[in-house]
Amino acid sequence: HLIPACLRLRVADVFLGGYVDPVLRVDVSTAKLNAYDLSVMDVINTIQSEHVELPSGRLEQPDKEFNLRTLGEAPTVDDFANIPISRRGGTINYAPIPLKNVATITDGLDDARRISRVMGKVAVGLGVKKQRGVNAVEVAKEVKAKISELKKTLPEGMDISVNFDSTKFIEESIDELNFTIILSALLTAVVCWMFLGSFSATINVILAIPTSVLGSFIVLKWLDFTLNTFTLLGLSLAIGIVVDDAIMVLENIVRHSEMGKKRKRAALDGAVEIFFAALAATAAIIAIFLPVAFMKGLIGRYFYQFGVTISVAVAISLIEAITLTPMRCSKFLSTGERTTWFGRTVEGAFRACEHGYRAVIPYVLRYRWLVIVGSVALFVSSIFIVRFLRKEFVPSQDQGSLMVRVKGPEGSSLNYTDTRMKQMEEIIGKQPEVLRYFSAVGGFSGDVSGGMIFVTLHDVKNRGLRGGKKKALTQSEFTEVLREQLKEVKGIRAFVTESMGGPIGGGGGGRPIDLSIRGPDWKTLIEATKTLTAEMEKIPELRDVENGYKGGSQEFHILPNREKALRYGVGITDIANAVNVLMGGAQVGKFSNGSRRYDIKVRQESAQRSSDADVLAVKVRNNRGELIRLSELVTVVPAESMQTISRRDRERAISVYAGLKGGADQQKVLEQVMGIAGKVLPAGYRAVPSGLSRRHAGMRW
Repeated sequence: HLIPACLRLRVADVFLGGYVDPVLRVDVSTAKLNAYDLSVMDVINTIQSEHVELPSGRLEQPDKEFNLRTLGEAPTVDDFANIPISRRGGTINYAPIPLKNVATITDGLDDARRISRVMGKVAVGLGVKKQRGVNAVEVAKEVKAKISELKKTLPEGMDISVNFDSTKFIEESIDELNFTIILSALLTAVVCWMFLGSFSATINVILAIPTSVLGSFIVLKWLDFTLNTFTLLGLSLAIGIVVDDAIMVLENIVRHSEMGKKRKRAALDGAVEIFFAALAATAAIIAIFLPVAFMKGLIGRYFYQFGVTISVAVAISLIEAITLTPMRCSKFLSTGERTTWFGRTVEGAFRACEHGYRAVIPYVLRYRWLVIVGSVALFVSSIFIVRFLRKEFVPSQDQGSLMVRVKGPEGSSLNYTDTRMKQMEEIIGKQPEVLRYFSAVGGFSGDVSGGMIFVTLHDVKNRGLRGGKKKALTQSEFTEVLREQLKEVKGIRAFVTESMGGPIGGGGGGRPIDLSIRGPDWKTLIEATKTLTAEMEKIPELRDVENGYKGGSQEFHILPNREKALRYGVGITDIANAVNVLMGGAQVGKFSNGSRRYDIKVRQESAQRSSDADVLAVKVRNNRGELIRLSELVTVVPAESMQTISRRDRERAISVYAGLKGGADQQKVLEQVMGIAGKVLPAGYRAVPSGLSRRHAGMRW
């Protein structure tokens, strides 16, 4: 019920984890089919011809019309099980056989390819994805409201709750930025009051802040921007800048006022005199921030709104400074000596600074060349010191959430993966820092050889202490601890990542090292990627080194003998259809159960589809009505097939990605990896960092 409710909101998609569709299962028995001389196609043809509901025209009368409908569907499972199989190989069967005699009929669920649990309890996960351009926080609030409504209708013993909410971090970030904007305005007011020494002058300057910020909102609305991390960051930085023009104009007006001019004349003369200086100062600031809006690539997409926001705020502050500020000064500007003890103390401190500055200036002017040489030396040394600073694209943030990606050997069964993920869940559940976790065996795609575990941590203040430590573990520290403990589970690999696909995440689940290994020959490319991956695992700063290559899956090939098939009168399509239905299953109709309507699935019993011998035991009917065993027609051989062949920029490519140890220098590690790639990759093969990784390496934004 929650899925359609979500889709009615501004939601693009809902991903399901652990959900299994209801079906009416028809599990046929090969032995019983053989006993009655039937094939699986006889069962399917019976269901499709005897379990139907079709429109049948209409009755027409002079004054009315009536629609006709033939209600031929079995209303209950028992009625469906008693449908007679009245034709055998297309000919009449004079002793009809009830469907239940050759198959087990169950109103149940489809074969499970995904299993989900919350805190060890069986669950169904719903991942909600918002539409593009929609406010994520608003969608999350609407979804939570629907959940609250649905909770009231749940059967006893069932519960629905939010396991992971990425918008919580967004809300906290926005709240922090809002607080920063308010704090910046207050601190700016205090600083202005301390320096100007006049309450009216301070009010005059501070009014420039709401004017510039609210004026910026108009432009942001017109440009269809949102209040996000980057626009609010631009506004918070602009708080201290937008008062510059007002202070500049105000100071000059005060100077004219102290010359004995009346308020109106002082405001007019002071504003006109300082106009070009204020214009130059504003233009200089815009010249710094506006080019950020024209940056290319992914970085440009994010910083575009930042550059535009701060440039707009500064431009509006200039308009405010040369229009509204002089107007206010002409009405209520007052100047005079400081009379309070605090004002006299501040004024004394300023005088002391002034005397110190007067004392230093003569020496600076006397030894001009020494000052210049010292400045150049400081500049050069700063450039030299940059080489020793650690470089990274985005610092790690404690969002209180982790994701564990689980990857088993190729061809692992659902039971194999599930058993080992239960061991991981047990380890995770014992960690005092963990608030809750959600595991999805098979993920959201049904790949039973892997899965995901979403871990939500307690807030830092509620995580408690571990092992005699004086403070709680940070998210990065806990990641290292959990990674080591999960290595205890053998036969499967766990990759612990802090990023949950945030706004500036790299490839490979947000990991900072993301390479694309490219070359012409696929087999050589596979070996080269494995070699590079092994070498990268030796680098102590790297964590969870992984490549995107999926090994060949194990399968059986059914090889028809065309001569024998022709001799027995069996078509290749008949062979393929019979095997597909019995081993893979086929949807052959719909069944109604109250208000729900779902598929009817015909498949062979699970005990009779576990080996290649079961395939050879299947029988198909030939063109003479005889049942022929597949062992007479085909050969079944084991084989290995390629799952995927990936490409980038029209070249065959395999991705390699890894995380970093806390405190590691991204630039140096990536340069080290690129150096190793240059040594181990054959001629004609190369490693290409992703767009974000290139920026990690050089920080050339």
